[in-house]
Amino acid sequence: MKKIFKAIILSLGALLLALAPLATLARPAQAATNPSSVAAIKKRGILRVAVFGDLKPYGWVNQDGKRVGYDVYLARRLAKDLGVKVKFIQVNANNRVDTLNANKADIVLANFTVTPERKQVVSFAKPYMKVSVGVVSKKAKPVTKVSQLKGQKLIVTKGTTAEQYFTQKQKQVQLLKFDSKTQQFNALKNGRATALADDNSYLYAWVKQHPKYTVGIKQLGASSYIAPGIKKGNTSLLKWTNQEITKLNKEGFFAKDYNQELKPYFGSEVKPSDIILDK
Repeated sequence: MKKIFKAIILSLGALLLALAPLATLARPAQAATNPSSVAAIKKRGILRVAVFGDLKPYGWVNQDGKRVGYDVYLARRLAKDLGVKVKFIQVNANNRVDTLNANKADIVLANFTVTPERKQVVSFAKPYMKVSVGVVSKKAKPVTKVSQLKGQKLIVTKGTTAEQYFTQKQKQVQLLKFDSKTQQFNALKNGRATALADDNSYLYAWVKQHPKYTVGIKQLGASSYIAPGIKKGNTSLLKWTNQEITKLNKEGFFAKDYNQELKPYFGSEVKPSDIILDK
């Protein structure tokens, strides 16, 4: 009986040794099938970038039907430096992660704020912008402190840091949630809530176009950072993007991007140093 048992063990051991090289070969094969690796993008000739379509001045479609904005300008440069064309995939705030995981986009440049929760499901490259949660309201009835929102309705977009902040830290505020930026700003103009919370940087841009409103609360919580989102495990694109952002910083690309795409839409109270990161 012992001889039979020993023979079985030896046979299993031999089988495992025989299969080991096959397992080793399988790992590179899986990596090679990654549709968003740098090699796959170059072979395809197209970089698929997820962007907003209604978030002026970061990612939007102008009156001529052309995609423009701070994130779009960056996307075009990334594609150029990869030696490929760019294809834009329009997303809302609450489907950015799903778009990556479903391999519908290679990278997300949709004003994507880095949070501990998102870092569990997305790999973030080096940040290229900083931002905080702000609150906009009517100039005639400005909201200048959070206590004014107690028991009031506040508009947010689903999947944003503003939604997360008020859900976790200001539970006495009643949230009115929307899927898109267009929907949330229309709701504010239609008087469906007392105020609206979102990233302060584009709230500044919005109130410049809508002078009846003001950013009464300019910052809530700590400053956050905007960074490219890349699917977990896509190490080649993550490495390339980090190197690319370092290079772009050194050449002053983001200052140029700011002056062309953001400065015309911001008031004098916003400075380039309030938004861009230079290292």
